[in-house]
Amino acid sequence: MVRAELAARLNDREYTNWLKAGRCLLILKDGLLPFTDRHMRAFHGDLLNQSAVLRSPCRDSCKPRGNKLSGCKVCSEWQKAILRHHRQPDVTVNWDNCFPPYWRTDHWEVAKAFMPRGQAKVKGADKCDAPALLNLINYCTYFSFVDPKLVREVIRCRNELMHSSEYRVTDDWMQHYWTALNHFVNQFRHVPEMATVGNKIDEMLTLNLSIYVSGLDQMDSGGLGDGLEADFVSHKESGADVGQWEAELLEEMLQELLHDADEDTDSQTQVGKGKKAFLHFCLCILHIMHKRSMFHDFC
Repeated sequence: MVRAELAARLNDREYTNWLKAGRCLLILKDGLLPFTDRHMRAFHGDLLNQSAVLRSPCRDSCKPRGNKLSGCKVCSEWQKAILRHHRQPDVTVNWDNCFPPYWRTDHWEVAKAFMPRGQAKVKGADKCDAPALLNLINYCTYFSFVDPKLVREVIRCRNELMHSSEYRVTDDWMQHYWTALNHFVNQFRHVPEMATVGNKIDEMLTLNLSIYVSGLDQMDSGGLGDGLEADFVSHKESGADVGQWEAELLEEMLQELLHDADEDTDSQTQVGKGKKAFLHFCLCILHIMHKRSMFHDFC
C-alpha cells in the first residue's frame, strides 16, 4: 500500500517544484556527459601533442597533500598546463581531486582539476554529477564557446536548490530557473546529444505530478473497477519513479553535506566525527534503497 505521505508531498506545489528542478539537472547531465567526455579527450590529446614532457610518465608517484601538490618535473608541467587553460587560475584548484600519475594516460583525471571538491574517487565521466560537468565547462578554456555567465547562473540555481532546507522552491524561482536552463542549453544547439535536452526539460518542468495523487488514492482505497486496472499499473509505476527521484536527490544532498563536513575545521572533533558518521550512515541507507528501487515502500 502506498503511504499517504507520498500523496501529500505530491500535492505540495513547492515541493514538486523542488523535485522537478532536481530531475532537470539529471536530464542536463545525461546530455552533457558524452559531449564533455569527447571534448576532454580531444583537449588531453592536444596537450600531449604540444609537449614531450607531458608524454613522459610521473617519476615519483606524486600525490596531493590536502589541496597542495609539489610534484615531480612532469607533474609540475601538467599543473602549469592545467592552470594555463583555467579561466580563473587564481581561484582554488582542487588538486586533491586528481591522481597526478594518471594525467598522462587518463583525460578525466585532468578534467577533475576543473571540478568542485569531492571528485577523488570518481573514475570516469559517467560517474560525474551535473555540478561537476557544469564547473568543468565554466573553468576550462577548451569550452570557451560557452558564455560563462550562463553556466554560472545554472550553477547558482543548482546550489540554491540543493541548499533548500525545506526541499521547496517557489513558482517565481522555477520560472527564473527555467529561463536560465534554456539560455544555457541553447549554447549547445550544434551538439547532437543535447538536441532533445531542451524539450525534455520543458516536459519535466510542466509535468503535473499531482495527477499521480488521484491514482494513489484509488490504490489506497481499493476503489478500482475493471476499466481502471491499466491506470492502476501506471500510477503504481509512477509512484515508484517519484520515490526513486527523491532518493537520488537526497543522496546528492547528503554527499554535498559530507564534502562540507570534510572541509569544516570542527569536523575533527568528536562531535564533528559523529556528524560525519551519521551522514555516511544515511547515505549508505539511501544508496541501498535506491539500488533496490525500494524507496517508495518507505515513503
